[in-house]
Amino acid sequence: MTGLDTLVRGSTTVPRQVVARIAEQAAAETAASAAGRGARPAARPDADCELYGRTAVLRLEVDLAHPVPLAATLRSLRAHVVRRVEALAGVSVGRLDVEIRALRPQDPARGGLR
Repeated sequence: MTGLDTLVRGSTTVPRQVVARIAEQAAAETAASAAGRGARPAARPDADCELYGRTAVLRLEVDLAHPVPLAATLRSLRAHVVRRVEALAGVSVGRLDVEIRALRPQDPARGGLR
């Protein structure tokens, strides 16, 4: 085996749907930890992914517990999603747009509008 053989070996391509599912799972992990114990389970995050070579462009929709510090929670969510996608899918995240679908009360007694 020569050095050239190692250069022409195949590569693994991760489909965009798989990258999206990794992002969803990472977002779910962050949203659950931000909600804390006893919080109502939020709806599963939804993600879309476009791949441009080895760069992913992600769009993520999440539900978050309320009240939480939104800026800090979103920073944590973004960092975790980027870290997990890059580690598990082997692609870099070029862009990550996050849309908050809903803010859900942490206290079940405060579930309705007043």
